[in-house]
Amino acid sequence: MRFFFPDSQDLVSPAYDFMRDEYPAHRVRQRDDRYAHEVLAEAPYHGILVSKSIVDGSIKGAGKYSGAQRARLYRMGVHRFFRLPPGVETLGDNGAFNYIDEPVPPVTAAETLDFYEECDFDAGVSTDHVIFGYEPEATPKTADPEWVERRKLTLRLADEFISLTSDRHSRVQPVGAAQGWSPKSYADSVRALQEMGYKRIALGGMVPLKTDQILACLTQIATVLKPGTELHLLGITRIAAMDRFSELGVTSFDSTSAFRQAFMDDRKNYHTSERAYVAIRVPQVDGNPTLKRAILAGAVSQKDALTAEREALKALRAFDGTSARRRDCLDALGAYEVVCQSKKSYLDAYAETLEAAPWRRCPCSICREHGVEVAIFRGTERNKRRGFHNLSVLRHQMGQLVHSRTAITDFADANT
Repeated sequence: MRFFFPDSQDLVSPAYDFMRDEYPAHRVRQRDDRYAHEVLAEAPYHGILVSKSIVDGSIKGAGKYSGAQRARLYRMGVHRFFRLPPGVETLGDNGAFNYIDEPVPPVTAAETLDFYEECDFDAGVSTDHVIFGYEPEATPKTADPEWVERRKLTLRLADEFISLTSDRHSRVQPVGAAQGWSPKSYADSVRALQEMGYKRIALGGMVPLKTDQILACLTQIATVLKPGTELHLLGITRIAAMDRFSELGVTSFDSTSAFRQAFMDDRKNYHTSERAYVAIRVPQVDGNPTLKRAILAGAVSQKDALTAEREALKALRAFDGTSARRRDCLDALGAYEVVCQSKKSYLDAYAETLEAAPWRRCPCSICREHGVEVAIFRGTERNKRRGFHNLSVLRHQMGQLVHSRTAITDFADANT
């Protein structure tokens, strides 16, 4: 089972000053910053997925690449641009979520293949149109007509895409996009794509589905799956069910969940193989909009806020695992919560995090280098490093998969 990490230009600065919270004066983003595979001893993914809409923009507006970055990607190719080590594969797609509200995709099969070829991708997904709906009993006659049309359109574009790869003798491996609203419709899409000649198929639109619904679709797909056909799950991470997914033909998946939980989740910020911990929130006084408004309104003293912030960081950096130092940390964090007028206290969760101090035993190079800083919820440099750490944990979990029917239990309820 291979894990692909979707690119969203997530990098960290190796020269960032954690004590002053400052970047070097002449830093150039992307050129000087580093990707996860450059700051960890081992790449935490088997491949990266890059969406055309992220690079070129879409109907919703500009992408996340600057003009200079986009030009450099096209000039250098995806492998050199990302400075990828040998063995890390590249997969392109259109980023269909960015035009989900449009009646038809705003990009043609030819434009899609142009992007893949010019950037020298190893493989690329055919242009598709996402179906967001699940009705397991619906037939093409009873399903939402828009769903039916989107599935037909996705298959027509897939047929055109693979024909173009053949006509051009393209080096890009074609990956057919399959959409559906039920186990039978997904299976019929896979059957049609195999008849077109696809050996690798990406299943889209499954992100909102529960694990048992995904399994129902994969079980139906397995009845039409030809030997040698590989399935890729777009946007899905369900570790508890991965062994079962593998048995049903899934060979790869992509997701940002582990990374984004580092700074988007309320609780599951710092991952370990056993559980996830709450990251310790020490917001920057000058970077917290709510706190800044309170200071400007006179409700909070800026001097008191800066002092409380400084004392919280000082206590955390002095933490040595002892109960006395843990109490010092909790007292300082509690005082900062009061100054910040926090609506929600995390002190009980912080006590668990400090009690375990998982960064002290983590073998990843990020935790070894930065220690407790990785567990502090504060600014993009710490938060993204914690996200990179989470990716390393996911990679380790993938390596522990047994690929047996008896290894995973209760997978149908594992919906995260």
